[in-house]
Amino acid sequence: MRRGWLLGNALWLQAGWWLCVLGAHRPWLLLIVVFGLLLHVWLSPGGELRVLLWVAVAGCLLDSTLGMLGVFSFGQWPLPAWLALLWLVLASGMRHSLAGLGQPAWLAVLLGLLGGPLAYLAGARLAGIDLPLGRLDTALILAPVWALALPLALRFAARG
Repeated sequence: MRRGWLLGNALWLQAGWWLCVLGAHRPWLLLIVVFGLLLHVWLSPGGELRVLLWVAVAGCLLDSTLGMLGVFSFGQWPLPAWLALLWLVLASGMRHSLAGLGQPAWLAVLLGLLGGPLAYLAGARLAGIDLPLGRLDTALILAPVWALALPLALRFAARG
């Protein structure tokens, strides 16, 4: 069951990312995300909801701040629903398929440094999010932010 759960969670993270980003232009896809998140909470062990909410609130505050600083232009404030749901999707893997990324800590730092900006740049392009500073400057800002954010989120989830 454990291996199947981890594989299912990894697949959910991928599907959830695509559904959220494509849901920026097709909002009905976000209903699938909400259903998937509810199913995840129902099937997960205790403490899952706390981790989901903490990571999602922290992530939404982070993205809202970056938006206010002009790194992103969402066209609304604080941020679109698809992006808030995307934070919940990411959080749903913190205690499961992403948990191993926290050990050793340098691995989470490296993956945040590289993977965070790449995910944002790809998502922004697909969802039509404006990057006023340009792709390179945006990536250079996001790299250290995610080098810190991913290890912190993983550490919190491990204790949650």
